[in-house]
Amino acid sequence: MRFDPNNPLHAYFRNDSGRLVDKWFHYLDVYHRHFARFRGREFTLLEIGVYHGGSLQMWRDYFGPGARIIGVDVNPRCQELAAPGIEIVIGDQADPRFLDALRQRIGRIDMLIDDGGHTMQQQLATFSALFPYVDANGVYLCEDVHTSYWREFGGGFRQQNTFIEVMKGLIDHLNAFCSKDPNSFAPSKFTHTAASMHFYDSIVVIEKQTREQPRRVVCGTPSFPDAWDGGEKLVDVVDG
Repeated sequence: MRFDPNNPLHAYFRNDSGRLVDKWFHYLDVYHRHFARFRGREFTLLEIGVYHGGSLQMWRDYFGPGARIIGVDVNPRCQELAAPGIEIVIGDQADPRFLDALRQRIGRIDMLIDDGGHTMQQQLATFSALFPYVDANGVYLCEDVHTSYWREFGGGFRQQNTFIEVMKGLIDHLNAFCSKDPNSFAPSKFTHTAASMHFYDSIVVIEKQTREQPRRVVCGTPSFPDAWDGGEKLVDVVDG
């Protein structure tokens, strides 16, 4: 492991203060890569899985006082870990009714981190219920997805309906604007709302953005005009 002075999360772990936080070291780089743009802003972070409450404190330190931080856990003892700027909600992430009530209770979700029970049922229920309601420019991160390969969590290598296999299928939808056969494969709601998918060891990150059919733009003069198949000049796109 190598300390990165440019990553505040590395410094947080080196200081070793506050409640217990238990993470794989490379997660800290993934977090900083995708979350840095939220630092110092007012936004809402929902984290599924409270454990000892240490990660909620870490997020408070990392993001600053403008962040509204909400932790969800099935263990009622976690209610004791609420603090100024940190809310705790008790409930089961595998229960769609609870998730629907949670969404209505907290309103806008800018960032969702699923670090809950890690079973296939829990991860997929949470994704299905809450991903559509993450803000149009928000981030959805599910960690410890190595459980997709563990049978005791409902997983197994290339077994259908694991979180990883479902995410693999969404790669097609990310590219669905390129489909030339809309009768069998057309852009979906995911196509219109997901800007990118990032796969790391044990983590999947989806960054959201409202998208339309991509447009091809060109610049310069063709070297072989008879071999050029056309395109739009950027000035034409900008000017409408």
